[in-house]
Amino acid sequence: MTKALFIVDVQNDFTEGGALAVAGGDAVAERITAHLAAHAGEYAVIVASRDWHHADSDNGGHIALEGEPDFVDTWPVHCIAGTVGAEYDPGLEVSAVTHHVRKGQGIPAYSLYEGTTDDGETVAAILTARGVTEVDVTGIATDYCVRASALDALEHGIHVRVLTELVAGVAPESSEAALAELAHAGADLVGAA
Repeated sequence: MTKALFIVDVQNDFTEGGALAVAGGDAVAERITAHLAAHAGEYAVIVASRDWHHADSDNGGHIALEGEPDFVDTWPVHCIAGTVGAEYDPGLEVSAVTHHVRKGQGIPAYSLYEGTTDDGETVAAILTARGVTEVDVTGIATDYCVRASALDALEHGIHVRVLTELVAGVAPESSEAALAELAHAGADLVGAA
């Protein structure tokens, strides 16, 4: 079986001090880096995604430019292309990443599958071309983009493992619910390798 690693949205705006900071984000970045140091060679593909929103745009209604965000469908300004907030967290070492994808370019996007490489290649095409049958999922946030990415991988017929020590969520209750949903859908929830 050919295995891939997903690193979902480990960006400055989603870690401590960011526009949509998730508690424990910096620690997750460092733990993913340690996981890569020990296990990168086990993966045929390592895909890292970043939210990459247009400046001065609501990005298809995703960003609340007027009024208060509802934190369900609309969000504060975050991960604007070319800003520090959109860059990878400094605790994440990305030298082993084989494919970088950007998502949410003008539209709402939660799943890593909605991203493309700079030359327009989709994640589905990347995985299919390399015969990937298994994916380990890591990143931020458990209850949003990690959840959406893992569900999409399952829908593509890929065996999914969520590495539970390498994810961080917005809230404990919604993160637990997301993990339960993923387990029910067929994902394996596993601790550190």
